[in-house]
Amino acid sequence: MGSVDLDVSRETLQKLEAYRDLILKWTGKINLISKPSQEDVWERHIVDSAQVFAHAPASGHWVDLGSGGGLPIIVASIMSQGVGADHRFTMVESDQRKAVFLRTALRELSLEGTVISDRIEKIATLEADILSARALADLPTLLGFASVHMKKDGTALFPKGEGWRKEEKLAQNHWSYNCEPISSTTHNQAVVLRIKDISRV
Repeated sequence: MGSVDLDVSRETLQKLEAYRDLILKWTGKINLISKPSQEDVWERHIVDSAQVFAHAPASGHWVDLGSGGGLPIIVASIMSQGVGADHRFTMVESDQRKAVFLRTALRELSLEGTVISDRIEKIATLEADILSARALADLPTLLGFASVHMKKDGTALFPKGEGWRKEEKLAQNHWSYNCEPISSTTHNQAVVLRIKDISRV
């Protein structure tokens, strides 16, 4: 299942499917994904997260904020391992139960990564080369987090739904940045915003 959607090795595909199964197993207990999206978890979550990896730099310290059930960061870690890329992964998740899930997923899928179970506002700067956040906050808030936790020459990757233009308009009141909207392959009207050169106006 899913092999037609992603051009990956058999081993990578098996890990992605094992991760999907872990999400479905745990989500009844700790609500990792919404009930409607459980029906189509592969397309809506796995493939959707894989496209974030496709637009990321090929190496560097990758920090994911509000990691929740590990989307897109666990998928990115699996994909990175599959192609032998040189990434280091850090996940920030304040919900203790979700942090336990993330550590379990890393262990069961034989992935390397660090889970910080604290609030984003409380932790020391993480010096990310790559920063991602999926369904965490609006763009102005995300840019604030990025200004603290991302290196000056880093790249932020923020998947956004159809209201992204409205968020960007608000963000421009407070932030200067370079933004490349990349059309989503899984959701009509959705994008992955690839953002660089963030500074406060």
